[in-house]
Amino acid sequence: MDTRNTITRRKFLGTIVAGTTGAVVLGSLSSPPKGRTGPLPTRVLGRTKEKVSILGLGTAPVGEGPIDVQEGIKIFGEAIDRGVNYIDTAKIYGNAEEILGHLIPKRRDKLFVVTKVSTHTAVEAERSLGESLRRLKTDYVDLLHIHSIGSKKIERVLAKDGALEYLLKQKESGKIRFIGISGHNRPANFVRMLKTDQIDVLMCVMNYADKNIYDFESKVLPEARKRNVACVAMKAYVGIKGGFGFHRKGYIGCVTEPARLPQALAYALDLKGVSVTVVGPYTREQAIQNVELARRYKPLTKEQYASLIALGKKLAPSLGPRYGPVI
Repeated sequence: MDTRNTITRRKFLGTIVAGTTGAVVLGSLSSPPKGRTGPLPTRVLGRTKEKVSILGLGTAPVGEGPIDVQEGIKIFGEAIDRGVNYIDTAKIYGNAEEILGHLIPKRRDKLFVVTKVSTHTAVEAERSLGESLRRLKTDYVDLLHIHSIGSKKIERVLAKDGALEYLLKQKESGKIRFIGISGHNRPANFVRMLKTDQIDVLMCVMNYADKNIYDFESKVLPEARKRNVACVAMKAYVGIKGGFGFHRKGYIGCVTEPARLPQALAYALDLKGVSVTVVGPYTREQAIQNVELARRYKPLTKEQYASLIALGKKLAPSLGPRYGPVI
């Protein structure tokens, strides 16, 4: 590992838990518990009928870090060995797919592998998926998201030469098993895509603070439940301070204070229709910590929920629509 990565890890070690695209500070992490306290809970992923772990492995923090490939293998392997089978990645996440390519072949039948294409067109989607399959060293993925759907021109995505048409053909050919949409903003775009009845899974920002900003909870989740489309929550800890502009600087801290992290995770998992919450570690210690938080998950009490929601309302005005326009 080069000096830059060594310094970065020293700065992060024992102090950070990451979100899908940004770090989340835990404060002083205690040493990870020795041994395992029970199996990691699973849920059915909507109409896919697949059983997946309630914690998904986010790979952007390691891939974009960038973390040395061999160290990345250890970090991802730690989460997988402890029961995480939902693996979320993308070609745009630095070397994340390359790292996973060292792990997936030997465990392929035990993993639910998710990657993304971030494009409007079939031509670009074909190029992106082809590269992802090569890097992941697999001939199919379980789920392929059209990513950043909030920033897409939906009519272009739905055109005859658009990304959705291409994904439908790949689903028929067996290169992908299920089709998804993912993103951070413009909930209306998600609803428009759900109404095609071709979407199996969606991933979006859902947490106790952004409920007051983007509100995917009331704008999108009911439509997904109606169609038995599984929902994957991201940014459960509200994300890195400052949003996208700082997501590679995990050491500046996250919005959620350390003591609230279990409740923040529970908020997302308590939402009816949510099957998985994706969280990404920077270190092996964080990978273990994430699993333990998920393993110990308990639904919020009425008092905990009320307190968390009150905090979210207080935080929201200072956060604003940092992931892009709401409308």
